[in-house]
Amino acid sequence: MPPPARVRRWPGPRRARDDLAWLFYTSGTTGRPKGVRITHRMLVTMSLAYLADVDEVTPEDAALYAAPMSHGAGIYNMVHVLKGARHVCPVSGGFDPAEIFALSRHHGRAHMFAAPTMVKRLTDAARAMGERGEGLRTVVYGGGPMYLADITEAVAHFGPVFVQIYGQGECPMGITALSRAEVADRDHSDWRARLASVGRAQAPVEVAIGDAQGRPLPPGETGEIMVRGDVVMPGYWRNPEATDKTLAGGWLMTGDMGFMDAQGYVTLQDRSKDMIITGGSNVYPREVEEVLLTHPDVSEVSVIGRPHPDWGEEVVACVVGRADAETLDALCIANIARFKRPKRYVFLGELPKNSYGKVLKTALREMLEEEEA
Repeated sequence: MPPPARVRRWPGPRRARDDLAWLFYTSGTTGRPKGVRITHRMLVTMSLAYLADVDEVTPEDAALYAAPMSHGAGIYNMVHVLKGARHVCPVSGGFDPAEIFALSRHHGRAHMFAAPTMVKRLTDAARAMGERGEGLRTVVYGGGPMYLADITEAVAHFGPVFVQIYGQGECPMGITALSRAEVADRDHSDWRARLASVGRAQAPVEVAIGDAQGRPLPPGETGEIMVRGDVVMPGYWRNPEATDKTLAGGWLMTGDMGFMDAQGYVTLQDRSKDMIITGGSNVYPREVEEVLLTHPDVSEVSVIGRPHPDWGEEVVACVVGRADAETLDALCIANIARFKRPKRYVFLGELPKNSYGKVLKTALREMLEEEEA
């Protein structure tokens, strides 16, 4: 037999840890999208943090891409490549609950990333179709506010398959995590508070809550969430002003408001740009949204502020559902301070969202401005 042909292996280009690997553009829900410079160091650190803080991966697993691969769903491909897992792209090219159930049942040990709005749609569809999520091993959720009522219902239906992460383009998927066990736990005395949180700092980062000057605040006090570590970007693409504002004093200023308890659990309240100041008092839309979503006839809600000549801003609730304004007003009065309750309810057939499932509050504000004009 002739000797085997020699195979020349191409080693590929060499890259340093801080070389640019990816130019990622933010979702633009609160302003113009910015180009985040993602390095090889960030991607390696994020992938190893997934194994340490989020979930295991084996060659028997199947990564199911039912959300845009340009964001969280796609960036997790690397850890699945590293572990030799399978990769499944739905024929629909998008999020179709029936297709997800069929693919999970067929492939088994399916993992997927989903925005909170997708988790709710998945739960609603499963109930309507009589599905239990056979073969669906892990759903990592993040990328927006997950309301307590929604995740409680999802776990009750599918079981302990959910893991929460909190990150943003500037620190992709890598700020905090709430484990599968913590999401499913109903025996701990503080399970509701923990489930309403986004978990604790992932292994490669340090997380703190800061005041307006970036000085760390004690446990329980509300401020801006700050993070530093090897998952944090080196800056924005050709935008030094935004870079200097966002990377301040060695910290990434996330623009998210929240607080941390004594055990290190971080609870998000809202984007700093979404906070409503009415009559000199701060209103975090998420607090109002959580109350409104406890009504069985409310399927979606988004709370925004609109200018008011006397109070500075007033609270407006954009609601998808069959409940009436009088009922929702009574619900708010019974559960939150009167100054926080919406002064107006706008009923819509659906909320405007981007391709990633995030509600576009800027579009809602523009809708109100056009209506008043």
